[in-house]
Amino acid sequence: MSTSVNTLLSRADTDSVTTLTLNHPPANTLTPELLVELEGAFAALARDATVKAVVLTGAGRFFVAGAEIRVLAGIASSKDGMEMALRGQAILSRIEALEKPVIAAINGACLGGGLELALCCHIRIAAESARLGLPEITLGIMPGFGGTQRLPRILGRSKATELILTGDLISAQEAKALGLVSQVVPDADLLRQVQGLARRIASKGQMAVRTALRAIHQGEATGLSEGLALEARLFGGLCESEDKKEGLTAFLEKRQPRFKDR
Repeated sequence: MSTSVNTLLSRADTDSVTTLTLNHPPANTLTPELLVELEGAFAALARDATVKAVVLTGAGRFFVAGAEIRVLAGIASSKDGMEMALRGQAILSRIEALEKPVIAAINGACLGGGLELALCCHIRIAAESARLGLPEITLGIMPGFGGTQRLPRILGRSKATELILTGDLISAQEAKALGLVSQVVPDADLLRQVQGLARRIASKGQMAVRTALRAIHQGEATGLSEGLALEARLFGGLCESEDKKEGLTAFLEKRQPRFKDR
């Protein structure tokens, strides 16, 4: 295993899984500096062919408690506010577009910009003690890093609107019932279970993983018929891959496949 630490973000690599840990005590708030480090880390992960899956988590009792209040308080013009929102949206959209699975291990409070960060991850798994919500409305503002767009697409318009307009927080168990997270696990087991899931995905043929992620991500921006056409094109492309031949041959020979990611 190799480990590296930036000022606010640490990276640990085990086999083909990278774990990024937000480390900005006490609450891992999304400062401009932390956003810059996130942007750089994911740009590096996109270029690193040895990385096949990414786990994103927080240090301490928080995943991310939201944006830095002092930074928000210092914004006094609509121009500066829009620029901040566009900057955050662009970074989170690049994370969402990564063609390697990004799994949020939500270890604690996941609020405001923290939930918006989790929403751009491909899979979300929460610790039993986690609390989630978009409380911006209680500060006289609204979500600005994609929360008003991603949350309704995940929960449906009615419940998402309720949560955004009340600022209410929900438990991990309620988040699972709503489909906001896919699993809730004991706090002490969270990272082990999420890293295990990441390794399971990393063991698959990466051409298929990348292509499936592309179909899901690009298909969300289209209508059903366009999405189905995209799926058919991408499926057809995989039918010419070495991994497809190896996967089917291994199945017929009753052995584990040895994918070469091509």
